[in-house]
Amino acid sequence: MSTAETIPTPPDRLVSLDAYRGLTMLAMASGGLGLHRVAQSFPDSPTWKWIGYEFEHVPWIGCSVWDLIQPSFMFMVGVALAYSYASRKAHGQSYGHMLRHAIVRSIVLVALGIFLRSDGRAKTYFTFEDVLTQIGLGYTFLFLLCGRSAKVQFGAALAVLVGYWALFYFYPLPAADFDYASVGVSSSWPHLEGMAAHWDKNTNAAAAFDQWFLNLFPREKPFVYNGGGYLTLSFVPSLATMIFGLLAGELLRSPRASGQKLAWLVGAGIAGLLSGWILDATGICPIVKRIWTPSWTLFAGGWTFLILAAFYAVVDVLMYRRWTFPLVVVGMNSITMYCMEELSHGWFHRTLKTHFGSGTYELLGKPYEPFLARLWVLVAMWLVCYWLYRQRIFIRI
Repeated sequence: MSTAETIPTPPDRLVSLDAYRGLTMLAMASGGLGLHRVAQSFPDSPTWKWIGYEFEHVPWIGCSVWDLIQPSFMFMVGVALAYSYASRKAHGQSYGHMLRHAIVRSIVLVALGIFLRSDGRAKTYFTFEDVLTQIGLGYTFLFLLCGRSAKVQFGAALAVLVGYWALFYFYPLPAADFDYASVGVSSSWPHLEGMAAHWDKNTNAAAAFDQWFLNLFPREKPFVYNGGGYLTLSFVPSLATMIFGLLAGELLRSPRASGQKLAWLVGAGIAGLLSGWILDATGICPIVKRIWTPSWTLFAGGWTFLILAAFYAVVDVLMYRRWTFPLVVVGMNSITMYCMEELSHGWFHRTLKTHFGSGTYELLGKPYEPFLARLWVLVAMWLVCYWLYRQRIFIRI
């Protein structure tokens, strides 16, 4: 059986995109395979210390492998939109019809994000900082850039980042006697200094916006701060992440030679990494994923361009596709995997323990129990996606 027969796809389908998206969703659903918890059992091991860091979100400044999951997912929204827009247009759909679809999709994504975050709460929990609501808030704006020139799209991304940087920079810093505990910042928190202080936790412009905006909705108690420092307005710079994906998608759709496409992807990746690092190193804007600073947008965007380049080179240029099958199974049902992780992870965990016993999680010894607990649940959720794949059922919004 040939590789093409193993993974049947339409001629214009970008298999590398499905594979990259599948890897991203598997990583998200795995919860880091519990490796950051395993690392706590080996506090004197440099190797496990490194693994623990890379498989957990950094507290504020910096970037771990785990921090690249959300920007990867948002970047791929832009790549996919470039293809879907061209396909819909080729099938004769009017611009108005496509715009209405984009607006509806935006609303559904925001509503689904709120629905999932409200699970187990006494009343609807209105929050807009998770990945689905962030995509939904920016998706219609992203659609409006479809069909525009690369210069217009890149200019829009640059304008978004510069404007968002200015919003934070010109917002006044807290007074010297400010009570940081009132916004959930402990006395041991390593506060940022100099220009970077404008991007400190829960005392920035977007945190002030949330103290007003989120209290417009009915809540169990008034909103004062987000414990992790996450912000609604992060959808603004993350829109730039999706625009970068749109640019990448248009590039891959273009008639350029594959070598030229790879060169552009790699060049964009290196440019993103360097520009983000320089902004952070000079103190102009720190790299903080939790509030999606402009420097983070560029730095993480650099990584997403490079990762996509690697997938594209191996999967769609060299045509080594057989190994991607487990990833494609998930990549073609990414929303399903996301919802299973949000709503059913606990059920899978309890059910597996009921039928196979707790010893299943202790096969490698007590320290590795978090790893196996996450692994078996991930395998079970993958099998659901595999069944859907075999039935040709693909749930999309």
